[in-house]
Amino acid sequence: MRLLVLAVALLAATPAAAADYRAPRTPYGQPDLQGVWNTDFVLPLEARPDTPNLVVPEAEAQVLARRIASEGGSLASLALDPEVAEIAQRTAHTGLGVVRGQRRTRQVVQPADGKLPLTPRARARTEFIDRILRTSADPPLPTANPEERPSWERCIVGQGQPPIAVTTDLNPRQILQTRDAVVILTEYGPDLRIVPFSDYHGPPEQTPPTGDSIAHWEGDTLVVETVRLPAKDMIRPFPTLLVSAKATVVERYTRLSDTELLYQYTVKDPEVFAGPWLAEYSLTRTHQPILEFACHEGNYSLPNILAGARQQERQARAGKAR
Repeated sequence: MRLLVLAVALLAATPAAAADYRAPRTPYGQPDLQGVWNTDFVLPLEARPDTPNLVVPEAEAQVLARRIASEGGSLASLALDPEVAEIAQRTAHTGLGVVRGQRRTRQVVQPADGKLPLTPRARARTEFIDRILRTSADPPLPTANPEERPSWERCIVGQGQPPIAVTTDLNPRQILQTRDAVVILTEYGPDLRIVPFSDYHGPPEQTPPTGDSIAHWEGDTLVVETVRLPAKDMIRPFPTLLVSAKATVVERYTRLSDTELLYQYTVKDPEVFAGPWLAEYSLTRTHQPILEFACHEGNYSLPNILAGARQQERQARAGKAR
């Protein structure tokens, strides 16, 4: 029943502008989504206590964007990176995200209150992570062995694992279409997903770090379904989002105009959420190319991270022995 309700809500969320606009076609007759589409705005994942409404007028949107950007730049976990505050202030000038000409205050549109339907256990874990990020430069992550460390820390993946909830930075997404597959390249990573048009997922042993994705068309909307996301990447930072290996993520790309591409994603994850939920934001067409994203610091620092954890364990044992 919940899935039926969410499906109805998703259809209701499909913009009327899409019916009035017909996307150009590829040589294969598909809606042409190709090109580089960008995000560079402030847009929280959930509704904030001070912004219960999904849409706000322009003046209120500018004030809210500056407030959110200032809060993000002051996180203790980001204090070691001097660029963070600068990036936060730049996105504040861009303002809140715009969907169909409306300034939005959040990504989540279903449930209608804009809050993730987290289970009590997942809500407690999310709040604990947020509290650590606000007060500590050393977020709690597994230190037993390198395989448990998250892929984003080691630059194995960036911000291209579905669902893509990070919007407060320049993170272009390039789309290329063929007859048999769609290619989605996210600059921040870089994360390259080659998604076949298929009704069947591949074998588990061939699952890439971005999960097992397959695609199909629903009218002019590209629908991408992803399963088997890595368990070690369950914690997504900035914004904090839990996505377990049991999750099914359905992304929907719909071209609303020559310059706007609507990105919607539905998450069904019984380990984390009491029910499915839907979020959305729009990407903007850019003529700037995808650039190289060089990242290797996590791999270099990993031996020191593990060595430090072993030293802390030795000190703890020595303290108990006294």
